[in-house]
Amino acid sequence: MLPAPPWSIGFLLSGTGRTLDNLVEFLKTRPDLGRVQVVVSDRPGAKGLEKAEGYGIEHRVMSCRRPSASAAIFDFLDEREVDLVLLGGWLRLLKIPERWQRRVLNIHPSLIPKFSGEGFYGMRVHRAAIAAGERESGCTVHFVDDAYDHGEILLQERVPVMVGDTAEQLAERVFEAECRAYPRALERLAKSAIP
Repeated sequence: MLPAPPWSIGFLLSGTGRTLDNLVEFLKTRPDLGRVQVVVSDRPGAKGLEKAEGYGIEHRVMSCRRPSASAAIFDFLDEREVDLVLLGGWLRLLKIPERWQRRVLNIHPSLIPKFSGEGFYGMRVHRAAIAAGERESGCTVHFVDDAYDHGEILLQERVPVMVGDTAEQLAERVFEAECRAYPRALERLAKSAIP
């Protein structure tokens, strides 16, 4: 069960750490919600690890090639007394232990259930939305379960798909929405966690 904030937050990433930047900056304005205490990446060369280093946040590389490897990650997070885990650009499937149910959030760059699931990440999502002729896209913050992009939705934010958009243009617009949505999701989660 998720305790009331402020939370000790673990952050999982596989890439650049743009979402980590967004949340670290947001949490500086809302210390009552918590602080990112540890960053885990499944990729040794992930730029997000350099960002964690720059913020003075403990960071570690942990392989997660199989969902069964998730246990080691969650054991590590338990050792660090993490309350809440946020995923941002994490590309591996996690098996969520019972004790972590409803304590792990992800942000996905589409309006789930559209363009979600295995293989839908990064620019693939935006190319698919444009190819399908979508008029809107957006992002989804959801609880993580044992399937890709499948858990209960906490909130979504919509953005228009403009005529002539490239995948890169749409990606930038969706990321701007993500920068608003993840903080709003944390605020909403905090309200539900306070007795």
